[in-house]
Amino acid sequence: MSSHGHSPAEIRARLNGKRSAGHLRDAIYGAIDGSVTTFAIVAGVAGAGLSPFVIVALGLANVLADGFSMAAGNYSGTKAELDNALRLRQVEEEHLRLYPEGERAELTEILRAKGLSGDTLEAATEEISRDRERWIAMMMEAEYGVSEVEPHPLHAALVTFVAFLAAGMIPLLPFIFGLPSAFALSALLTFGVFFTIGAVKSRWSLASWWASGGETLLIGGVAAGIAYFVGTLFSG
Repeated sequence: MSSHGHSPAEIRARLNGKRSAGHLRDAIYGAIDGSVTTFAIVAGVAGAGLSPFVIVALGLANVLADGFSMAAGNYSGTKAELDNALRLRQVEEEHLRLYPEGERAELTEILRAKGLSGDTLEAATEEISRDRERWIAMMMEAEYGVSEVEPHPLHAALVTFVAFLAAGMIPLLPFIFGLPSAFALSALLTFGVFFTIGAVKSRWSLASWWASGGETLLIGGVAAGIAYFVGTLFSG
């Protein structure tokens, strides 16, 4: 479990420093989808009994095209979240200008819900309402659930694409290098990637590394099994 210092200086630096959105979700999402979809293609084509050349061609096409598609989708979705946050901020700024007393009453109710009452509630309302930026930030979080931390659409897209590309290439390596028993080796490597992604993901969760790894392995294995089964329907 991670820890941090609690000296006055450390607390001020941690709470007052610039915060940015993390990209853990983007990396895990891209890596899992890259390995799952690429190996699904490998399993499906291998199940149909087609040549390694076809497997490599379709796999590379998937890694590049689907990876870019995922990155573009993540960019658009993250940008939509950012645009919506900016829109809601403008709404709050307009409300503060037109209905200051109503917004002050909302602030009071927000603080009351946090457990403040009496003179303390009135003093906190007065203090926060003196700082317009702090007032808006509290309204954004309490009224709309929008954090002060702004997402970075381009960063999210790049992390997704790189993770997709890195994990998605692994199932293709035995076929690219013409190794014997390429499909079996591809399956072994891919299942290792599934488990590794899950195990690494446990670093940011309460689950054990083996449970998280097993869960991701199960998800990827089911997807690969479905693809292979469908491929066998078209073999011969």
